[in-house]
Amino acid sequence: MKTIKLSQASRALAEYAVDLRDEIVVLTERNRVVAAIVPLKETDRESVALSGHPEFLKIIERSRADFRSGRVVSLEAMKNELKVRQSPPKRLQPTKARRGRARKRRLGTRLRG
Repeated sequence: MKTIKLSQASRALAEYAVDLRDEIVVLTERNRVVAAIVPLKETDRESVALSGHPEFLKIIERSRADFRSGRVVSLEAMKNELKVRQSPPKRLQPTKARRGRARKRRLGTRLRG
């Protein structure tokens, strides 16, 4: 991770973005982080949008607080909680229109043969 003071950032942000490759460039002002240039080569837009969404950040913070206080759930307990009984897959039936066309095709081949 590369840190640059905002007052010393002399190049255009686009130039920093081109040079960073897989490195994060953090911009600071008065020793406080004010921005970051992050490579997004392997990231989708939804992940980027979620990472800054206030409601999502509240959920993450609540989860971290629960973990710190020892309120955790085992993976096995979570699987049991989320287990959904699935009915066996039903065989899809053709629509009425398709059944009619198929019937006509079968009748047509019988008459010809």
